[in-house]
Formats: sequence, structure tokens, C-alpha cells
Amino acid sequence: MASTYTANSGVEKIGAGEQAGAWGTTTNNNLDILDRAINGVGAISLSGTTHTLTTSDGTLSNGGFKVLVLGGSPSGENTITISPNDQDKVYIVQNSSGQSVIFIQGTGGTVGNSRAVAIANGTKKIIFADGAGSGAAVTDVTSSLDITSLALGGTAIGATAAELNLMDGSATTPGTTAVAAGDGIVTNDDGTMQQTTAATFSTYFNQNLVEVKSALNVSGLVTVTPSGATSVYQPLVVASGSQTVRVAITNLVAGQYVVIDKTTSANSMTIDWTNNSAVTSSGISLGSSAELAIGIFNGAGFSFTETVKF
Repeated sequence: MASTYTANSGVEKIGAGEQAGAWGTTTNNNLDILDRAINGVGAISLSGTTHTLTTSDGTLSNGGFKVLVLGGSPSGENTITISPNDQDKVYIVQNSSGQSVIFIQGTGGTVGNSRAVAIANGTKKIIFADGAGSGAAVTDVTSSLDITSLALGGTAIGATAAELNLMDGSATTPGTTAVAAGDGIVTNDDGTMQQTTAATFSTYFNQNLVEVKSALNVSGLVTVTPSGATSVYQPLVVASGSQTVRVAITNLVAGQYVVIDKTTSANSMTIDWTNNSAVTSSGISLGSSAELAIGIFNGAGFSFTETVKF
């Protein structure tokens, strides 16, 4: 009776009365096949865009390794076909090939139809092939791992799954509608995620909502120029007589405003709203009293001004 072979690893089962005087050689080869299947680590060199990973009966072959370390120089995404298609296989795969790889076993297996597994370059997976012939499928065992602790670059991740879901947008229901000054808000600080208090954000936004300029002592023509795209508050004192203050539109965007605050009742002034140094509106006067002038910018000039006495 001739030898037969095991279904998944190709271990030779010597037939009754066969291989007289050669049992030792066959048995040692079988033990090597079993050793490779249990703990063997094999370097698999890839080239081009396809590769066949074969397990041959009675032979030490690459398909018999337990761990596959993929290398070589594939020219693009490489499709690895597990052969034959009727063997059950479990592999631990480390992809160091420089390209992504796709493992298939049956015909027509592609990523997306649950019959193939893609492994990105630089990653590791545990996969199994079900040996179902032409309809065989390869499954990623690691696709739904439940990890109780996780470290990145040696640093333990302390965030809960719910917190991580909030960060990536998968959780859509807000946890609270109440925000306190000491609450933390996660922000990208020049590429590093940091937690900043709500109070710090409030201070920043308030400071950048309106530019409060230093008080001016006006004696002669002066120009008030916004330093950035913020509304402006300019307090001033008219030193003597009747003076002129010009307001430039530099840096402003539509909807922002400029407030000229004549803080004392002494003397008087005229305000010119300017566009690139050209006077576009003039003759708005603040008399001998403490008054405010407000100009709202419409994108090209000031569309509304008002004098408020107090």
C-alpha cells in the first residue's frame, strides 16, 4: 500500500509494508515538517505583484511555515495565493516587503468580499485559510481584537474606548451641555494633541475679538491702523483745538468695526475713514464733550457710522 499524506501539512503516512529500511529518513523528514508547521519562521521574498505560497506533500516547503516574514522587492501591491486551495492554514504574518499584500486562497478572492485579507506594509496579522477549494476564504483573526491595555512607542494609553471614539468622531451624542472654566478641551498644538482648559480658550478668543489699542494724545493728524483682522477700540485725548484722526481699513474683514473713544470733553476732532490712504468718508465730528464714533466695515469701506454722546 502506497504512502498517503495528511490533509493540511503534507506529512507522509507510510503505507503498510512500505519503505523497508527507509523509515528513519521519512520519519525525520516528517518531524521537520511538523517542526516547521508548529514554530517555523520563514523569510518569503516577494517580487512583481503576485506570489504563490505552496505546501507540497512530503516536502519542506515555504507554505509550511507558521510565521511568514515577507520581504523582497515587489513592484507594487502583491497578491499571495495560498496553494493548494483545499488545505487549512494558520499563519502569523509580518509584512516587511515595502508594499501592501493581499492573501487569497480560492479563486475570485478580493479585498471587500470577505474572502481575502490585506496586510499593509510594516504591520502584522494572524490569518487563517479555510481550505474550501475554489470558494476558499482567508480571514483576519486580528481584525476585532479586544485589547485591555495599549501602549504606543512605550507610552501607555490611558484613554478609554469611549474617549477615543469621541476624538475620532464615532460618538455623536454629546456627553454634557455644561462647560466649566476648568474643563479640558483637546486641541492640536503644532502636531501634538494637548488638553487646554475652557478658560484659556475663552481668554484667547476674547483677547482676539477686539484689539484694544493704547490711548493716544492727539496733536496733529494721526492714523489708527488695525494690527490684524480684528475689530479695534481706540481711546484718545485731543490735546488742543480741533484735530483729525484717520482710520485705515488695513487688515479688516467685513462685519468688523472700529470704535474711536474721545474720553474727555476738552477740544474737538474730525474722523476720516480711509481706504488705502484715500479719504472715503469725512467730516464726522466729535465736539467738546466725551463721545464715541463707531464705524462698521462692509468689505470696502465703512457703511455705517454713529456718534454716541454720554
